[in-house]
Amino acid sequence: MSDPDLDKLQPEAVAGPQDLPPEIVVSPDTRRQQRIPPGQSRTRKWPVLDAAGPPPIDLARWQLQLTGLVERPVTLHWDEFRQLPQAQVFSDFHCVTRWSRLGNLWQGVSTRTLLNLAGTLAPRAQYVLIHGYDYGWTTNLPLEAFLAPDSLIATHHDGQPLSAEHGGPARLIVPRLYAWKSAKWIAAIEFLEHDYAGFWERNGYHMNGDPWQEERFGY
Repeated sequence: MSDPDLDKLQPEAVAGPQDLPPEIVVSPDTRRQQRIPPGQSRTRKWPVLDAAGPPPIDLARWQLQLTGLVERPVTLHWDEFRQLPQAQVFSDFHCVTRWSRLGNLWQGVSTRTLLNLAGTLAPRAQYVLIHGYDYGWTTNLPLEAFLAPDSLIATHHDGQPLSAEHGGPARLIVPRLYAWKSAKWIAAIEFLEHDYAGFWERNGYHMNGDPWQEERFGY
C-alpha cells in the first residue's frame, strides 16, 4: 500500500446517480438508501493498494486476450481495444480492507462488448479467471458478475486516464464485488467451467466476495 492519490480527494457531499445523462450505466448499489456495506466506512481519498506494485507495461506491446470456452479466441492490441464502443459506469467501490469510495465514474469497454467479439460462449462456462500483467497475478469470479451491465474494462476514472498505480492502462471494474476482484493491469480473460482460485483466494480470501454479505475470507 502507498499513499492515497490526493488529486482525487472527493468533496464532503456524496455524489448520487440522479441527473446523470441517460447514456451512463448506473450501478444498482448506488441507488440504495444505505450505500456503505456492513463493516465498511467511507473515504474521500483514493487509496492505492496492490500485491506487488505496478508492472512495467509497454503500450506498443500491450495485449488483452479472451481465451477458454469461447467460440473464437481474441487478442486485442491497444489501438484495437481503444477503438471499441465506449461505455461509462457510475458506481461505488468497496475495498476488502474496509474502506468504500462512493460515486466513481468509469469509462472503458463493457465486458459484454468484449465477449461479443469472441462469439458464442460454451454453455458449460460458468466462471472467469482474470490474469494480470503483475507477475502472474490472477483473480476469479462468477460469469454472472463479470457480465453484469455495470462491469467494464476501464481506462478512465472520474474523467482522467487511469494512472499506473490505479491499474492503468486498463483494469477490470466489477462494482458488485469487493475491489480485489476488479483486477488491475488486466492481460487476459479466461472463461472456465469450474471455479479456480486466484492469488488472494489461494491466500484465504473469499471465492465470491460480495461486500453486502461481508464475504471477505473463506468460502
